[in-house]
Amino acid sequence: MPTRKATMSGTMASFLNAVRPNGNNNNRLTVPTSIQKQHSTSSTTFLPPTSLHGKVAVVTGSSRSIGAAVAKCLGELGANVVVNYVSDERSAEEVVQAIRSHGKGGAISVKADTSSIEGGQHLLHEAVRTFGKIDILVLNAGVMGSKTLMELDEGFYESHFNINVKAPLFMAKAAAPLLPSPGGRIIFFSSSLTSSSSVTPNALCYLATKGAIEQISRVLAKDLGSRGITVNTVSPGPVDTPAFREGKSQSVIESIAKQSPSRKLAEPDDISPIVGFLASSAAQWINGQNIQVNGGSVV
Repeated sequence: MPTRKATMSGTMASFLNAVRPNGNNNNRLTVPTSIQKQHSTSSTTFLPPTSLHGKVAVVTGSSRSIGAAVAKCLGELGANVVVNYVSDERSAEEVVQAIRSHGKGGAISVKADTSSIEGGQHLLHEAVRTFGKIDILVLNAGVMGSKTLMELDEGFYESHFNINVKAPLFMAKAAAPLLPSPGGRIIFFSSSLTSSSSVTPNALCYLATKGAIEQISRVLAKDLGSRGITVNTVSPGPVDTPAFREGKSQSVIESIAKQSPSRKLAEPDDISPIVGFLASSAAQWINGQNIQVNGGSVV
């Protein structure tokens, strides 16, 4: 008979073991709650509290890097995933096939420019048309430009705020009525740089947008929390992606990596498990929080 003495630390250990690359599921928890029960004709099966079986997740900007890792993680946990791309259809389809190959969750790819309100609405429409519902919205898409105050122009400012703030805010607005109440999940992305003392002048506009996202997330947690919908933010530290490396010399990259106690950059697969956890029923009491995932580079 399944034990009822599982702790949160045990849940997290089992969860991380389930979703990390090359992990195994030998120690998956089986905590029998009403949320986790699934009935079959032959027996009653209990799902772990981190299972996303039967859920539908939409992940913006998920054809590569952190977004792709998040989409694969949610699929590994059993969700049906909508993989979003703007131009790189091939990479998006590779993510879809990776999810389907595990046989746990389904996946489709949808071309949509979520920097516009119309593009975000189209993405949500396709998710509902295909899977019939939306349970989880992960707002990962964004831009990271570099200009100091004296280099800043109005076009650069407006593009950053349109893509990084306006678009995810209005997509959350469009998704909110579609999410289950209770049980819906909205997960924004920010950056650990908003809390770092090592910010550089050229991060001005980018960090302004991420600061806005953190406050939007806090307010929406209060607004939507009354319906049982949680809203949280994930703030990665330096992650080894093409976007991170763009415009940086190798010496600068190495210097940034040394800010972490482990003296290395994170990989996208280091970030995705916390998104999977926040999307699950195990995180139902985590709301309005900014979770920093930076390996100790910012403490």
